[in-house]
Amino acid sequence: MEVDIMFNQLKRLWHDESGLTTVEYAVAGALLATGVAAAFVALGGAVEARTNTMCAEVKNDGSSC
Repeated sequence: MEVDIMFNQLKRLWHDESGLTTVEYAVAGALLATGVAAAFVALGGAVEARTNTMCAEVKNDGSSC
């Protein structure tokens, strides 16, 4: 009798897909975060150079920013 109950619960758990959605969202979030981090790394030098150029133009006294 207990074996039948346990088998039915395992069968129901095997077919339950409600947790799958959470895993999919976690994987999608991790991929998105990785993409954002890669973009920051790729664009970091260009943004820093542009910011320093703008700072020098605004200060206009020859000192570094």
